[in-house]
Amino acid sequence: MDESKETASAQSAPVRIKKYANRRLYNTATSSYVTLDHLCQMVKDGKEFVVHDAKTGEEITRQVLTQIIVEEEGKGQNLLPVSFLRQLISFYGDNLQALIPSYLDTAMSSFARNQEQMRKYLEGTFGNLFPFGPQLEEMGKQNMALFENAMKMFTPYYGAGRGPVPGASPTQEREAATSEADIDTLKAQLAAMQKQLDEMAKKK
Repeated sequence: MDESKETASAQSAPVRIKKYANRRLYNTATSSYVTLDHLCQMVKDGKEFVVHDAKTGEEITRQVLTQIIVEEEGKGQNLLPVSFLRQLISFYGDNLQALIPSYLDTAMSSFARNQEQMRKYLEGTFGNLFPFGPQLEEMGKQNMALFENAMKMFTPYYGAGRGPVPGASPTQEREAATSEADIDTLKAQLAAMQKQLDEMAKKK
């Protein structure tokens, strides 16, 4: 590998952050200690990084990113509605838990792709955000409608309440259980949802 390729590879590789027992964070790329605010800015700048426990070597990127969110929420930068947090917590331990990450990832990716268009809506309605509201509401409704359809295809018991369905036979319960094939089907539905959202955004 020539020098230019090695340089490009180094630049594309995520920055490695070490977290020590005293909670200090060390940026191995700059050989300096950083704070959660620094990592927050790196995320906003689109700079990839991974965080490892300095002692065990375990990757703890998810925990650190969650900590950043908690810090930002504590500063008054409230992005997560209480109702959303309650719903999210309720899915822990639920038989649909495995599906939530893919759904949220798809929904947020869609929002990120459409954010420039949304900014234009906001700029065009400066001082009056009501014209923008229906656009966002329509996207949200279509998002949820498609998710509902995907869930209905995933299991015949969706919407009937969580947990075992009273009167369901062992065979029916097995058919309703999460499987790899079911998750693949849901992912296909989520992809279809993304396509429809993108088409809707182009028409606006």
